[in-house]
Amino acid sequence: MKKFINTPDTVVADALRGMAVAYPQLSIDVEKRLVVRGDAPVAGKVGILSGGGAGHEPLHAGYVGFGMLDAACPGEIFTSPPPLQVLEATRRINAGAGVLHIVKNYTGDVLNFEMAADMARAEGIEVAAILVTDDVAVSDSLYTAGRRGVGATVLVEKICGAAAERRWPLDKVAALGNRVIRNARSMGIALTSCTVPAAGRPTFAIGEDEIEVGIGMHGEPGRYRQGIAPASELARILLDTILDDMPLAAGEPVLVFVNGMGATPLMELYIMLEELSKLISARGLVLDRTFTGSYMTALDMAGCSVTLLHLDEEMREFWDAPVSTPGLTKGTV
Repeated sequence: MKKFINTPDTVVADALRGMAVAYPQLSIDVEKRLVVRGDAPVAGKVGILSGGGAGHEPLHAGYVGFGMLDAACPGEIFTSPPPLQVLEATRRINAGAGVLHIVKNYTGDVLNFEMAADMARAEGIEVAAILVTDDVAVSDSLYTAGRRGVGATVLVEKICGAAAERRWPLDKVAALGNRVIRNARSMGIALTSCTVPAAGRPTFAIGEDEIEVGIGMHGEPGRYRQGIAPASELARILLDTILDDMPLAAGEPVLVFVNGMGATPLMELYIMLEELSKLISARGLVLDRTFTGSYMTALDMAGCSVTLLHLDEEMREFWDAPVSTPGLTKGTV
C-alpha cells in the first residue's frame, strides 16, 4: 500500500485538519468530526445535512457551503457516523425552520440517522429525512435493505440545497428531494478495487483484463464480472440497464452525470460522456444537462458510474442555481 498518510488510524482526522487549512471559511470540528458552514445556522433557512463514511471525497464534506449542505458528518472510512455525531450536526444548523437529513441507503447510515432524528425531535427540532436509493445494480446487498444510494446523492444535495437557499419550507424541500430520487437511476463499473488504509490491501481481487459491472461505493461486488471492452460497449451496458428500470419516452429531458470513482482520468470520463450522448440521442431523449468529474469517489478505485436524472422545470432551475462549496462551485453567489 502506497498512500500519503501518517497512520491508518488518523486518516480522517488528519484530512479534516488539512481541509480546515484549505477552507478557513468553514467551521471544522476535528474532534467531533463535523464540517459546518461558517455562517450556520442561517436565519429562516432549512438546514441541509448529509453524511456517511469518509473515503468518497469530495462527498460529503466538500459540499458544505452556500447552495448545498449546511453541514456534513463524516464517519471513519466507509463507516457510518454515530448518532451523537449526527445529532450535534443537526443542532448546529438548526435555525428554527427545521433540518433535512439526506441519507444514503446503507444499513448503518439509515439506523444512525434515524436515531439522531428521534433525539433531535425530542429536543424540539423539526427533522425530515429522505433516503437515496438510485442504484439499479442490486435490490439488496450485505450493506443495504433495498437499493444503494450512489450518484444521485450529489444531485439531490445540490437541488435541495438550492431550494433551501430560496427559503422553501421543510416539507417542500423534502418533497422535492424525494421527487429527484424517484426520477434518478445509477449504475457503476470498476476497473480496479480500492484499498482501505486500515486493511492495507485491495478490497477485492480482479484480473488485469476484467471489470466488475454494478459495483457499490465501498467495493461491494457487482452484478457480474466480464472482460474489458471498449468505452462504447460499457456505456451501452450502463445506459441500457438504467433505462430498462426507468423507461423514458422520446423527447424527455435528462441530466447525465458521469462520475469518476477516484483514480479515473477526466479524459476517460469525457470519452464515456461522448458515447452516452450518442446513445441517448439514438433513443430520442434530450441531453438537457451534463455533469462530469470525480464527485463521489471510492478512495483509489478506477472506474465510473453513470446517473440519469429525468428533469422537470423545478429540478432544472435549482440545478442551475449558484453554489459555492469546496467541491462544487458555479454561478455568482
